[in-house]
Amino acid sequence: MGRAEHDVTSGNEFPTAGTPPPRVMRRSFASDNCAGIHPEILDAIARANVGHVLAYGADPYTEAATQIFRRHFGERAEVYFVFNGTGANVVGLQAATRPWDAVVCAQTAHINTDECGAPEKIAGLKLLAIPTTNGKLTVEAIADRLRGRGDEHHAQPTVVSLTNATELGTVYTPEEIAAIAEFAHARGMTLHLDGARLANAAASLDVPLRALTTDAGVDLVSFGGTKNGLAFGEALVVLDPTRGEGLRYLRKMNMQLASKMRFIAAQFERLLGTDLWLANARRANAMAARLADAVGRIPGVRITQPVQANAVFAILPPAVTDALQDRFPFYVWDEGNGEVRWMCAFDTTESDVDEFAAAIEEEMRAHSRGPHEQAIGYS
Repeated sequence: MGRAEHDVTSGNEFPTAGTPPPRVMRRSFASDNCAGIHPEILDAIARANVGHVLAYGADPYTEAATQIFRRHFGERAEVYFVFNGTGANVVGLQAATRPWDAVVCAQTAHINTDECGAPEKIAGLKLLAIPTTNGKLTVEAIADRLRGRGDEHHAQPTVVSLTNATELGTVYTPEEIAAIAEFAHARGMTLHLDGARLANAAASLDVPLRALTTDAGVDLVSFGGTKNGLAFGEALVVLDPTRGEGLRYLRKMNMQLASKMRFIAAQFERLLGTDLWLANARRANAMAARLADAVGRIPGVRITQPVQANAVFAILPPAVTDALQDRFPFYVWDEGNGEVRWMCAFDTTESDVDEFAAAIEEEMRAHSRGPHEQAIGYS
């Protein structure tokens, strides 16, 4: 037996030579990224792990996945598989801009808040962020941000970037996207869509993926798989080929070209080649709706955004949040007002939701009592 090592999660010891116990936390509501890999996706990876194929996308798995994407997004769609969502956004926006250009986005957009400045640093563009109440841009808000076009003293807004579902869990309808697309195209602008949770948006509205993209006038889509059951990998989908000049080179230059691309493509082939993408998204959405229904009945808990996809936003007393985070992982969205975010994933179960909702109710009751009542155990 080898020397004993400490399992930092369970507190147990196990021999190096043996098989360690799984290092898992309690069911997380922090992010759908915390979920594991869907068993069907693991099977797809294993099935692709046979023999030799050509590298860098010159393989049958990549070709098959590309054809499946075209079934969803249209025959003109060009697909560039990348490692992650930030990579898809950066490469896509870089292809659609020149050095002096700018991208209009919501203030809450992932490209603005959670990509460590990659669009600015790597793509070399300026973000023009617009405050919103629900994460969604409107034609009126975009129009107000276009002042300075043609003025050499200002970065030139040439791209509008939407997120669907948004970072606040809200969903753009096909009509809302089409209106923004018409406005943008009339001004020679490109419409980019960050679709890290596009599957959840489509499931929420019960529409096909192309209804929120191709048919609505979107030009570029960063399509997410990791949040919907994949191990890794996203896809940059070009719906208007005139908007994707140089993407083959930009993908490589930005370190997003996978040599063993078959293992990204095989996952998408299984995800989109069946209804797995839809089943996973529906499950995550349904669990968020169940959670919202349960916590919405707890006195003192205020839900702050419409629950339209797989996210629930609520305001809790700070002491309740602290106590809950000792029991379940989740993020504080706004420390100023106590707003928190709870995310559900494809593998979230009804019992997970019910246990979490019961814990929220328990902590709310405990912290609503005065110190004397807590000390003597009044209920």
